[in-house]
Amino acid sequence: MKHYGVITTLFLFFTSLVTVTVAQTRVESVPANIIVSTDLGTKIISRHIYGHFSEHLGHCIYGGYWVGETSSVPNTRGIRNDIVEALKKTGIPNLRWPGGCFADEYHWMDGIGPREKRPTMINTHWGGVTEDNSFGTHEFLDLCEQLGAEPYICGNVGSGSVEEMSKWVEYINSDGINPMSDMRRENGRDKPWNVKFWGVGNENWGCGGHMTAAYYSDQYRRYATYARNYGSNRLLKIAGGAGASDFDWTETLMRDIPHHMMWGLSLHYYTVNWEDKGSATSFVERDYFETISRCLNVENAIDRHIDIMDRYDPEKRVALVVDEWGTWWNVEPGTNPGFLFQQNAMRDAMVAGLSLNYFNERCDRIKMANIAQTVNVLQSLILTDGEKMLLTPTYHVFEMYRIHHDATLLPLTLNCSSYAMDGTELPSVSASASMDKEGVVHISMVNIEPARNVRMLIDLRGGDFTHVAGRILTAHELNAHNTFGSPEEVKPVSFGGAKISKNMISLEMPAKSIIVLEVK
Repeated sequence: MKHYGVITTLFLFFTSLVTVTVAQTRVESVPANIIVSTDLGTKIISRHIYGHFSEHLGHCIYGGYWVGETSSVPNTRGIRNDIVEALKKTGIPNLRWPGGCFADEYHWMDGIGPREKRPTMINTHWGGVTEDNSFGTHEFLDLCEQLGAEPYICGNVGSGSVEEMSKWVEYINSDGINPMSDMRRENGRDKPWNVKFWGVGNENWGCGGHMTAAYYSDQYRRYATYARNYGSNRLLKIAGGAGASDFDWTETLMRDIPHHMMWGLSLHYYTVNWEDKGSATSFVERDYFETISRCLNVENAIDRHIDIMDRYDPEKRVALVVDEWGTWWNVEPGTNPGFLFQQNAMRDAMVAGLSLNYFNERCDRIKMANIAQTVNVLQSLILTDGEKMLLTPTYHVFEMYRIHHDATLLPLTLNCSSYAMDGTELPSVSASASMDKEGVVHISMVNIEPARNVRMLIDLRGGDFTHVAGRILTAHELNAHNTFGSPEEVKPVSFGGAKISKNMISLEMPAKSIIVLEVK
């Protein structure tokens, strides 16, 4: 511990010098305090809040997960080994596929059987490229098995049929003697996969059919009826919910769809300025402030959706599934606009940390969430270039926050100063705390201040704690990011700056930092 303390002291000193350069003033330090009730936790943070989304879009699948069995890139049955190993370190709990907008033009039978015989199609949503269907149902479910993740399949409501989705469920889940099970066996899979999570369409108010909420509610009831349970497997069906602030959509579905017919209701909300998305790496402090402000406004909007759900479902039987979220910037210069390839900076990590802390706090209603998207698209965790692969700052947040998976949420109160600009004030710190099955407490904290440290005092109540350790993710600049030439520019390191005495933890959080503490 003495060795780590020296490293951390030097690290904080260097960070302070950098902050002085950015702000061109002396380093300020502002106070904050947290009270954690370690004996009052009753709610469980579902690991599925830390889920992922991967669409047939750009190089998420092809050139991302899927390189093919003859590739020089090390792979297992065509699936890239280094991506699988990296995601396993985050404890990836579930993976949503095949879309997204692509889901409602995808016909699953095109993606089974011998690959050389599979028909091609044009991906009309994303770049107009040819989709050869070499990555289909068997490949996706093989990927999930390699990852140890639950599959979350989104069915085609926009251009498909009730029969098509019904047969897909049967093909995947039935162990009986019937045409779909027989076809699966002929294609090399004897036993069913028993997939639980099924989405009934995607963004059916938009790219999934431009339906009204009332019309979609009726369609959902039809599709969900014929998505059958097989054997002991019980489907967890997810209705295609609202986009952003369409509260009427949520109201209609909660009113018109019997609650026993849907396990979850989805919601899509991106941290984005649709009028001018801006660059992922070239921005000024005002841009950063607006991004953080927009991220916190997302939370306010989600709270309103939750309020509507609470009115119709006070017992909280229907989960809110935030199955598309994250930042959205302009594509990197010189790349296909339809591929949505963007870099990922420390700013994105801040959004991830804030969002996950919030999802934890709403875990009584939010049971699943899926960042968009896992590889090479939007706020991805991983970027690839041929045989090269790098981990983004967002990846490191997911890996650091793994400690919250299926842990008990601990109530906390937070008092902190504000980060202000042009009359708008944002709380300087976000925090979440949980206790795992071994009784270890974890506290994740985000200091959004770009140039001010936070002097933090944490009061642990309801237990006796004597040991604290930590990890920190920060960078010289908010636009710091990893490149294939410098893949470890932003990565977590040990943090030895937290001290504990009589259940009180004191530490100084550097500016623009994310810290996770382990307390025993």
